[in-house]
Amino acid sequence: MWLQKELQLSPRTRGFHLITDEVMRALPEMAQLQVGLLHVLIKHTSASLTINENADPTVRHDFEQYFNRAVPENEPYYRHCDEGADDLPAHIKASLLGASVTLPVTEGRLNVGIWQGIYLCEHRNHGGSRRLVLTLQGE
Repeated sequence: MWLQKELQLSPRTRGFHLITDEVMRALPEMAQLQVGLLHVLIKHTSASLTINENADPTVRHDFEQYFNRAVPENEPYYRHCDEGADDLPAHIKASLLGASVTLPVTEGRLNVGIWQGIYLCEHRNHGGSRRLVLTLQGE
């Protein structure tokens, strides 16, 4: 089976947000698979996806603090800043983290660690809604 859907996420504040449940709700067909893969792509250049801690919200807070220090705003050498001080830093952060994740599917469920979840990494102060392409394959 091959299946592809687009999922529109509601706008989020800047930061790291768990979206695993939203992705799973969009794919009830996953329950039919014994083995497969789920590929998730974000169709934006100023937000990203990653897999990490799904239980303790301080991890998401600490991620935001780290990336804000690693890629600061208002650097004098930035040229791409037409959309505000968070514009180029958002693109850099998105490139560092990546635009997609691929996860194994086993017996109708994501086969990830107990503490792993999918993060939407929103790097803009006002990024707006975000679109994901969900591609599910398996048998």
